[in-house]
Amino acid sequence: MAKFYDKLSPRLQKFIEAQKIFFVATAAEDGRINLSPKGMDSFKVIDGKRVLWLNVTGSGNETAAHLLAKNRITIMFCSFEGAPNILRLYGSGKEVKPSDSNWEEVAQHFTILPGTRQIFDISIESAQTSCGMSIPFFKYKGERKELNDWANEKGKDGIKAYWTEKNQTSIDGLPTKILD
Repeated sequence: MAKFYDKLSPRLQKFIEAQKIFFVATAAEDGRINLSPKGMDSFKVIDGKRVLWLNVTGSGNETAAHLLAKNRITIMFCSFEGAPNILRLYGSGKEVKPSDSNWEEVAQHFTILPGTRQIFDISIESAQTSCGMSIPFFKYKGERKELNDWANEKGKDGIKAYWTEKNQTSIDGLPTKILD
């Protein structure tokens, strides 16, 4: 049975820290819902009401566009090992870019990865657990290297050119403000 919380307990924080993958969902008022899997040790719990997610350059920049248009975000973790569990975090978020004055405050929590685009600072409004008994077991084998290799090969100027070409608007045409 689903259970709601107004903040992350130490038990839920420990569950998050043990996960190797999580899913991020956002949506503007109209258009597509974006749902993306994430990994790469890019998620940090700051306290029971605040989490950070380091986002690297990808084919789109939907989360930034959606948070500008309709500031709501859902993050989901699933237990693929051990006891079954699903945890959803519901909240709002703000983008912090390397050029922002508070970048160092959020960036200190991470090893900055090649192609880092932004960190999302997320305020948790509520958290929900559910059973997860239908989630299959999977064995973690390691992180993929291809995205870091691609970003290293592009270099900073190549990444900025990629943002200019591919990351300035969402797939529905919403602005991301990545270059502002």
